[in-house]
Amino acid sequence: MQAAFAALSTFVSWFDPFCGPVGILQLLSPDSLMSCGDKGWGDEIAYGFLITASLAICTLPVGLFLGFFIALAKQSEEKSLRLATNIYTTIFRGLPELLTLFIVYYGLQIVAQQVMAALGYEGPVEINAFIAGMIALGVVFSAYCSEVLLSAFKAIPRGQYEAGDALGFHRGRTMRLIILPQLVRIALPGLGNLWMALLKDTALVSIIGLPDILRQTGVAARVTKHAFEFFSLACLLFLVLAMVSSVVFSTLERYTKRSEVGR
Repeated sequence: MQAAFAALSTFVSWFDPFCGPVGILQLLSPDSLMSCGDKGWGDEIAYGFLITASLAICTLPVGLFLGFFIALAKQSEEKSLRLATNIYTTIFRGLPELLTLFIVYYGLQIVAQQVMAALGYEGPVEINAFIAGMIALGVVFSAYCSEVLLSAFKAIPRGQYEAGDALGFHRGRTMRLIILPQLVRIALPGLGNLWMALLKDTALVSIIGLPDILRQTGVAARVTKHAFEFFSLACLLFLVLAMVSSVVFSTLERYTKRSEVGR
């Protein structure tokens, strides 16, 4: 097992775009503040970039999953279900993301402490900052995502559901083969905007100690007294993530609209 982890670590480090053998920071002088190695902060900033990208990528499916089912619940004939989901989206769209992060991070620790105390464990319990950040950003993302998906659901003609019934499809097959492809195409631009907001919101996790881009560059700025250079680098890294995301979503939009082009 240790050999497998060592091999994986070697593989990842080889393709590291910052401090790998062909990383861009390797082009800098070894004495530079942003170089890789003991004299520079390149390794720490590269790790922060990895944490930021990983947090956003891990949060996305959580938010999409919750948002999809919340959007379905908002269309339910059950009044109590619609009320509960409306309260949920109102709360998490109304609270500042930073406050939601604090509530989740410290609230989960209190709950976990009480559960462990009930099981007989009296020691300290600390919630992983990455998990807390993923949950907090995920519930905020899901609240906004549900509204985007709800609008997309409403844009699909009712006749599409009736067509599935006419073909003898059960509800799940109609959703999978007829509704979901149209839902993705309609909702994709709005989801792309939410993804951009999620990328920026990941910077909040630095407050609870997660070593993301902002925290790593902030530590480097305080230690070296070169705040402008390191925070400018943080800006550049977030812009790189945004530009790559724009290219990916533009490609997905062209792909999902290919059927319309042929009409």
